[in-house]
Amino acid sequence: MSAPLAPARPSRISSAVRDSSTMLRRNLLHARRYPSMTLNLLLTPVMMLLLFVYVFGDVMSSGMGGGHADRSEYIAYVVPGILLMTIGGTLVGTAVSVANDMNEGITARFRTMAIHRGSVLFGHVVGSVLQAIISVVLVGAVAVAIGFRSDAGVLEWIAAFGLLALVALAFTWIAVGMGMSSPNAEAASNNAMPLILLPLISSAFVPVDAMPGWFQPIAEYQPFTPAIETLRGLLLGTEIGDNWWITVVWCLGLAALGYRWSKTRFDRDPK
Repeated sequence: MSAPLAPARPSRISSAVRDSSTMLRRNLLHARRYPSMTLNLLLTPVMMLLLFVYVFGDVMSSGMGGGHADRSEYIAYVVPGILLMTIGGTLVGTAVSVANDMNEGITARFRTMAIHRGSVLFGHVVGSVLQAIISVVLVGAVAVAIGFRSDAGVLEWIAAFGLLALVALAFTWIAVGMGMSSPNAEAASNNAMPLILLPLISSAFVPVDAMPGWFQPIAEYQPFTPAIETLRGLLLGTEIGDNWWITVVWCLGLAALGYRWSKTRFDRDPK
């Protein structure tokens, strides 16, 4: 009789997919068990939206082109920036979660287990991107409730969601690197604060041309401004120009940098 055949070993790709799915499920369960941080980070863009529309809206809109704009026009203008700010806010939770895993020894234990090494990183990244997209949808629903309207077609909406996912992916890799490089969760939260502050000094609330001359380069030459202008063009039909490819270049560069940073930190010996 012939010897029984040995069970086939799973391929490297299937093992990576299986282990990444397990890590993704772990991170989503972790977020569900600790909803307070997610809720706090979600409330921030909602409060900013309501604040700039109902408190500062008339003043801010009067500086757009020197005339008095209707409130509905300012709602349309400010919502794309708030959606990008929502993504920045969710990244603080990502950095804190990664830092906790690093400093509580969980990541070190994962290094010793027979799992695909990249699955630990991909679990954090995919989980964070999903949470960011869900947060964007919820904030977008609030925007629609207070009067935001878009005449975008199906292709424009698909492109808009693709843009949001690309931005979330790029900055999530940066947030993972920040979390792995931070000595504790508090430091990770502080290190990730620029991801929330950058949209505040972009074209999210007023056009770059309406800013003081010395401040315009700060607002213009950063990743959030071209992303906001591209999203604004997709949803509202305004001029996109070169902003779309500038956004893509920024995102690809940040994703590559964040991936390299995160992988280097992960591959080091445990603390």
